[in-house]
Amino acid sequence: MNRIFLAACLGFSLTLSAQSDVPAPAAKQTKSIYLTHATIHTGNGKVLNNATIAFDNGKIILVEENPSFKTDETGKVIDCTGKHIYPGIIAANTKVGIDEIEAVRATNDYAEVGNYNPDARAIIAYNTDSRVTPTVRSNGVLFAQSVPLYGTISGTSAVVQLDAWNWEDALIKEDGVWLNWPNMQSRGGWWAEPAPATTNKDYDKQVNAIKDYFRDAKSYADAGLHIKTNLRFEAMKDLFTKTKTLYINVDRVKEMQHAIAFAEEFSLRLVVSGGEESWMIADELGKKNIAIILGKTHELPGSDDADVDQPFKTPAVLQKAGVLFALSIPGGFWQERNLPFNAGTAVAYGLSKEEALAAITLNAAKILGVDAQIGSLEKGKDASLIVSTGDVLDMKTSDVQYAFISGRQIDLNNKQKELNQKFSKKYGVN
Repeated sequence: MNRIFLAACLGFSLTLSAQSDVPAPAAKQTKSIYLTHATIHTGNGKVLNNATIAFDNGKIILVEENPSFKTDETGKVIDCTGKHIYPGIIAANTKVGIDEIEAVRATNDYAEVGNYNPDARAIIAYNTDSRVTPTVRSNGVLFAQSVPLYGTISGTSAVVQLDAWNWEDALIKEDGVWLNWPNMQSRGGWWAEPAPATTNKDYDKQVNAIKDYFRDAKSYADAGLHIKTNLRFEAMKDLFTKTKTLYINVDRVKEMQHAIAFAEEFSLRLVVSGGEESWMIADELGKKNIAIILGKTHELPGSDDADVDQPFKTPAVLQKAGVLFALSIPGGFWQERNLPFNAGTAVAYGLSKEEALAAITLNAAKILGVDAQIGSLEKGKDASLIVSTGDVLDMKTSDVQYAFISGRQIDLNNKQKELNQKFSKKYGVN
């Protein structure tokens, strides 16, 4: 009993400690702010030199090159000469806020028991006191799509802003349901001796089971009122009116084509997540207007037949084919701080800098259905942006000095910065 009591006390004290060093959410914007003499990357492909962006009450009121303006008496002017301004970066397909310490199961709240859980809402598990969140914000990631994992239907994802007191404050939109498409073949193991790929003999059976489940869900949705509520089918209703998106995790060409045909059969708004071999059918995806949340570029190819640098080249192939795509680090959370640098790698392999920026800002916002609010720096949109002394896509020069979410200036301090300062003082490092 004493050991159990001590363990409980230790866990409680660690929880308090974890919460105590997370910066408090910023207060609502109370006066207009003008960021002047900056290079502004709007996110929609435009770059404005010696430009000013101004915002009031959380909304952008001005984005212009060499503007002539007069601030109001209470306005705040920040000289950004030599600095770059970007839209807040959006991390799609993440575990941000629903995973904390991978080795501690009690802090992993991203999966439900069972195979079909469309009613499992990621937002309910979202933890605004996470120590991880401040570390990704400091690299410019201000928004995330928190996604449940595992099972056939994992649950419903949520787009959140990363500076909030509680999940209600954090929520921007519950955007869609996630389906894990079956694999036709296993890939074998990479952690020891590579195992030969094996054929999934139950593939057709698994696909038919998914179709049967969706037919039942559609019949339920079409029926209207019900004497008895089915929570799982209730969570899928908006899929059939296309007000929510069906995200399908799928990588291989044949499985992607089957998933696309499945979505067409049920008239669903489809977004492919992963899409490792999407470069092989880029033209088909472009013609069918299939959007993709692409996996990370800092990755080895999944096939022995692919070029070793194929993950670096795929974004440019999709761009050329006219595919709407966003870059992501699937299932990541602390790794999301490297998302801008994944986009930077794509620049070295064919994307322009502004195209790469769009892949983690405006494109992501369009795919998640929140582009009316965020994703680009345009008059009338939310004032959610970052200011860096260098290129935010370049790990050598990126240094985010200011961040704003809906006009609120965010505290960019975090535990890692505190430790750096602490030991820099100890060892006399400047």
